[in-house]
Amino acid sequence: MRLTLAIHQIGSLSLGAATLLDGNKLVVDPEELRLLILEDTRLRSVDIETVSPGEDCRIGVVFDILEPRAKESGSGPNFPGILDPIGVVGQGVTHVLRGVAVTVVDGGAGLENGKILEMTGPAGEASPYTSLHHLVITPHSAENVVRHSEQAALRLASVKTSVYLAQCALEITPHSAEIFESDGPVVKGRGGLPRFAYIGQVHSRQRVAEIDEKILYGDNTAGMVPVSLHPNEWLDGAVVTCNRAMGAETYFYQNHPVILELYRRHQDDEITLVGTLATMAASDNDERDRNCMLAAEHAKWNLAADGVILTKYGGGAPHADMSLTARRCEELGIRTTVQVSDMSWDRRAESALLFNYPVVDAIVYVGGRDTDWDVPAAGRVIGGSGELAEELGAPRRLIATNVCGVSSQQGISRLRAMVH
Repeated sequence: MRLTLAIHQIGSLSLGAATLLDGNKLVVDPEELRLLILEDTRLRSVDIETVSPGEDCRIGVVFDILEPRAKESGSGPNFPGILDPIGVVGQGVTHVLRGVAVTVVDGGAGLENGKILEMTGPAGEASPYTSLHHLVITPHSAENVVRHSEQAALRLASVKTSVYLAQCALEITPHSAEIFESDGPVVKGRGGLPRFAYIGQVHSRQRVAEIDEKILYGDNTAGMVPVSLHPNEWLDGAVVTCNRAMGAETYFYQNHPVILELYRRHQDDEITLVGTLATMAASDNDERDRNCMLAAEHAKWNLAADGVILTKYGGGAPHADMSLTARRCEELGIRTTVQVSDMSWDRRAESALLFNYPVVDAIVYVGGRDTDWDVPAAGRVIGGSGELAEELGAPRRLIATNVCGVSSQQGISRLRAMVH
């Protein structure tokens, strides 16, 4: 499978009379975009604003962040199962507006445990999102729309906007191209290089997905067992974050740091990337045992992996699933590395016991509730409502797990664990 990302580097973002790409300048027609988003009758209005890198601005509550992308004709669907009919992604040509993000504000969410995008100060410096130009959309639901339908409308608005922006680049020669190609588990002529796979959770049953919550190819993952995905599928819209983005925004599925690093080492002939597995954290012991067993056995016998990298999705409970999967892999002779966050969530011995297998000894910590900042009043605030914006803009303490991009389940954290 071969995927080409046609990269259009964006240096500025503004609102104007027509949506177009002029060199590295992206102009967006807010009225045309508004009409597109409001085709969804679950929404009554939408606010559209831009935020520049380094601007003294605080945004919340953030529903999701995406990179604008659109498929060339004949290359497959855009966000299958959500925007376009279900079809395989990860191949053909996808146009990418690099340096821009679509940031969606959830007006129905409260600040407690909600995600905030801080664009300046030490908290902003810890996030990779502050270097981007943000098109911020704040959809407002119509009357009597139930909460899960409101969130489904936010999801549709997010992918519609992502594709709408990138479509203006389809006929323009890109600045560069990134090519991702892997033959999967049966790879010839690799000279005995170590074989690596990735196992990533995409949801946790500690929060049951809504019936219309589209996560994997438009499915809500109910009853899901480990699914084999080509690495390119993660990068091309097969996976989006759930309604509560617990440290895993869609932007970094599209630019998955673990997969990109494995690809880099594959292309440099350091390793062979043999495949990936998408899985989920279970709701009971039997489901946990089944999923962990299937993931490990698949990595061993179908992918013939020598090593795997594992990431989780959610809070404490997914620790148990990831660590048990890693233990089973180690018992099958597969070396493992796991990425964890919020290991110190409640600083209790019970939490540490969720991750207490001596063979699982390669652990990367990506930050958690042990890092926070006292921030002043924001110069500019974008919130879901006037009341929320007033609360959000006041001086406050920001915890790393509540700032977009800081404690990342996908591994893009800029925080470092220090031994002292």
